[in-house]
Amino acid sequence: MRSTWREQAPLYLAGAAAVASVIKIAPSQILLGLAIASLLIARNRWRWPPVVWPVVLWMAWTLVSLAASGHAREGIPQVKKFYVWLMLFVVYSAVRTLSQIRILTLAWAAGATLSALWGFGQFVHMYRSTPRFFYYVYVNGNRITGFVDHWMTFSALLMMTLLMAGALLLFSVNRRASGWLIPALVIIGAGILLAFTRSMWLGTVAGALWLLWWKNKWLVTAVPLLIGIVLLANPLKVRDRALSSFGAQEGVLDSRAHRAALRRVGWEMIRAHPIVGVGPEQVGPQFMEYLPADLPHPFPVAWYKEHLHNIYIHYGAERGLPALGILLWLLGQMLYDFWTSLHRLPAQSEARWVLHGAIATIIAVMISGWTELTLGHSQVLEMFLAVAACGYIAVNASRSHLEKLNR
Repeated sequence: MRSTWREQAPLYLAGAAAVASVIKIAPSQILLGLAIASLLIARNRWRWPPVVWPVVLWMAWTLVSLAASGHAREGIPQVKKFYVWLMLFVVYSAVRTLSQIRILTLAWAAGATLSALWGFGQFVHMYRSTPRFFYYVYVNGNRITGFVDHWMTFSALLMMTLLMAGALLLFSVNRRASGWLIPALVIIGAGILLAFTRSMWLGTVAGALWLLWWKNKWLVTAVPLLIGIVLLANPLKVRDRALSSFGAQEGVLDSRAHRAALRRVGWEMIRAHPIVGVGPEQVGPQFMEYLPADLPHPFPVAWYKEHLHNIYIHYGAERGLPALGILLWLLGQMLYDFWTSLHRLPAQSEARWVLHGAIATIIAVMISGWTELTLGHSQVLEMFLAVAACGYIAVNASRSHLEKLNR
């Protein structure tokens, strides 16, 4: 019996919303709203992922922190962001099969490839504009962004896409229509490299190591070899950018000292308000009140201070240690659920690539989150939640597969 358009609309709209997250946030959020409406119209049964409780508690504690802050109006943007969290439930409810996740991942790869290619064009234009002092201008705040509005968002989206598409290429039993992923991954990887975002470099390497280790442990040796080749060749002063993680460079913002200062301020906020934090959207406005005496006064203008460039310290400072605990619960439960399902599956199960990709993505986000507010970007959060939903769809598929084997 053929499905009606009303029955199929939630799948198409949820998939389109998830794919659009790698390109532009406005279309993605519009499509997310349409997907929600279509689920209600079709009267589809909403499915609740196993992490529903940490998500609900995250929202509830955000409201508690907001109420206690005395700055409720200023914190409303964080309440509005609850809408983004619906991506987890919409994708989990509308997408049901591994083949649909495969199409979604291929679409992510296509979108990220086009965004990276657009970024290459931006790079050429920037280089032609300032060839003599290009590195210093580029590193200090004028980098490629692809289709999005910031290089950090651009890099994080490409990072998650590379890991999901890489998992598909390495672990999928079905090799059909995936050969073009190799050049796509090269382009996406080059986009991450050219964005000069060291936090995403580190997250990408961590996620890639997970994938390569479980494919063939010897493949892990390719990662340091490739890194060594890039550093020796030093295209466009990539080596200089990497080494800046360990010390200041003349003419370049000392981001190492900057982030260390942000962590210090964050700890002061946590010490003063360990339960509810300073309140949503209050890290920036109250920053100077918690600046330790031994740090620069006034704080350098070039040092961004609206957030703390660290998902752990920022959310602990902004919403209190309970919020940090909830976030760690959420990420930890995802890793545990995906790993336990993966561990039980036979080698030829198609669900393995989805679970490997989801685990690699979570690892990458957690590692990069030490020096960047990765999940604070709505567009990045949207895609991350879509990936998490795909992971839980694969968990369901693995259970069905094991039940068939045990009959």
